[in-house]
Amino acid sequence: MLLDFRLPDLGEGLTESEIVNWHVGVGDTVTLNQVIAEVETAKAIVELPSPYAGIVARLYAEPGVTVNVGEPIVSFEVEGGAAPDAAARSTDSGADAPQPNLVGYGARAESGTPQRRARRAVGEAPVVPAAETVSTTTTAPAPLASAPAPETTTQTPAPTPSRPSTAQPAERPRSTPPVRKLAHDLGVDLAQLMGTGEHGLITRDDVEAAASVMPSGVGTVPNQPAPEPSARQTRTPIRSVRKHTAAAMVQSAFTAPHVTEFLAVDVTATMELLARLKQDRALTEHRIGILAIVAKALCIALTRNPSLNTHWDEAAQEIVEFHYVNLGIAAATPRGLVVPNIPDAGDLTLPALADALALLTATAREGRTEPARLAGGTISITNIGVFGIDAGTPILNPGEAAILAMGAVRREPREHDGGIALRDVMTLSLSFDHRLVDGEQGSRFLADIGTMLRDPARALAMV
Repeated sequence: MLLDFRLPDLGEGLTESEIVNWHVGVGDTVTLNQVIAEVETAKAIVELPSPYAGIVARLYAEPGVTVNVGEPIVSFEVEGGAAPDAAARSTDSGADAPQPNLVGYGARAESGTPQRRARRAVGEAPVVPAAETVSTTTTAPAPLASAPAPETTTQTPAPTPSRPSTAQPAERPRSTPPVRKLAHDLGVDLAQLMGTGEHGLITRDDVEAAASVMPSGVGTVPNQPAPEPSARQTRTPIRSVRKHTAAAMVQSAFTAPHVTEFLAVDVTATMELLARLKQDRALTEHRIGILAIVAKALCIALTRNPSLNTHWDEAAQEIVEFHYVNLGIAAATPRGLVVPNIPDAGDLTLPALADALALLTATAREGRTEPARLAGGTISITNIGVFGIDAGTPILNPGEAAILAMGAVRREPREHDGGIALRDVMTLSLSFDHRLVDGEQGSRFLADIGTMLRDPARALAMV
């Protein structure tokens, strides 16, 4: 029996993923939950385990190809397995489709947590549920709810009758992002085209052929080829993390009214505390740095200023106040900026928080952050000081009310005990959503963090 494995919903409204690498080839024997491929979403690289034990019969997409959620990516030849009638009942909803054992998906493991239920993310696109169906001899792989149930594959490649005219069209024509952009630039409606590529895929030639017969002024045939690469410029497709980050920042900048406040803080006492902690043999296994201290101070300050730990739910016209802190940390990686978060960071001790920060950073740089960790954050920190920057105006992570930027710690002459002394100084920059946070609330929150960094012992009076 041949069974198709469709690209599953990897969580958080992601509608497509790029095939990065196949770990198997046609004819290979695989076991249940064996990693068969790596796919890159807009947020992270995710390993896909095999939902079946059997032989790889076909790979539908080559590495580098972007596949929509719900489209088949690999076909397995299995013995027995799901009953043919059960597999054939799959519909667009996927409710009756047999569910494979997808062990290892962080997004699915977190989908039912209180954090996910409390945080109503704004603007997430609907996704098509994954469904594993029995392969048929039809040329188009996507099953339609109104179409008759497909039949199991036979060994005789007989021609397939066309679909009934009453069948509902697919959600959108099958094409790759570059082809969709070309169609947009040429004014071609993809919904009116019949793809000549494999499984009905609309190709670049299809779009250009359609544009060549369009009325004058409606669409044009490109008279010049795409710019040739040269030593004077490099062209990189906008996709994956960069594409997601750009969309998120535009949404945030033009949705939430940003206000940014700055505070220069004498952190000499905090730096002396860090030096003592590094000499403490009981803490030698923990890398406690300035970021961990600031993160702990932020979590304590939120208990006194809860309006900074909220979310504006536009659809429900409600303000959602979180009673937990999922602390996002902006991390620069080779793939671009990501903001994974530490769940329930407010409940962690300082050493535990330092360990969580170290693990989060290392995982993000390797591109192995679970998708569930890239959503559901309630407030964020960005450490621009590691780049030697003193202050900035950080843009809010979408759905959050505030973000704190840490500047570089600099040795500067300051007034101290009636005289002038060299002191360690850091500038904090706080951006917040003025719909949720008033100026007084934001100022008190920033001042509380500054107070604890000037005198770490004051944190005991704020808990």
